Amino acid sequence: MSLSTHLPDAAPLVSLRQVHVQLQGHQVLDGIDFAVFPGERVALVGSNGSGKSTLLRLLHGVLPASQGQRTVQPTLRQAMLFQRPHVLRAPAWVNVAVALWLAGWAWRECRLATHGLLARVGLAEQAHALARNLSGGQQQRLALARALASQPGLLLLDEPTASLDPHAKREVEALMAGLRDDVGQPMPLVFASHNLGQVKRLATRVVYLERGRMLADLPTDIFFNGEYLARHHPEAHQFVQGEST
Repeated sequence: MSLSTHLPDAAPLVSLRQVHVQLQGHQVLDGIDFAVFPGERVALVGSNGSGKSTLLRLLHGVLPASQGQRTVQPTLRQAMLFQRPHVLRAPAWVNVAVALWLAGWAWRECRLATHGLLARVGLAEQAHALARNLSGGQQQRLALARALASQPGLLLLDEPTASLDPHAKREVEALMAGLRDDVGQPMPLVFASHNLGQVKRLATRVVYLERGRMLADLPTDIFFNGEYLARHHPEAHQFVQGEST
């Protein structure tokens, strides 16, 4: 059962129709129907191995479907942020400038734009610091600046705060909450998280995955309505109860 969280006439940014993914002979995603709409913040929850990371990679187009259809708006730009970002052995500003250069910018323009992107994630003072010497939270914010360099219309995040200390988690979460698109609307996000408190704070919609199947797709307030969830989605309710103890 899926309850809509978007305007009825909105077109999806990306959609999946009866998608299956097999990896090394194992069924990792099983019959997934899913769509992301403008302005949505979708949280993917479920235990390890439930298919969250695979679903994100499939949405991003770096992993093909074994069966089914993936449809993307032709002009959509996407970016993905991984749990443990890779940083170059170079100053922070170079890490962001390279992303702009690879997108086709002239190097002089890259240097000028880089400082604005670093300021956006609170790293202006660390522009000339070696990226490898930054803290875990700062490296994740640097990776976010690099992702924003492409001016994405959809941002995908795989456990973006899982390996961070509490202070760094709050910093990255605040950045996620404040992201806006080119016209000032909330930037659409799809993020995997084991932190149900974070899901409550950031998501407009929650998808529960179990063994590659999507067993619940609900607005956040309904997903965390224990009585409703227990009655209609007992597997998801059991997961929430287990994560809350």
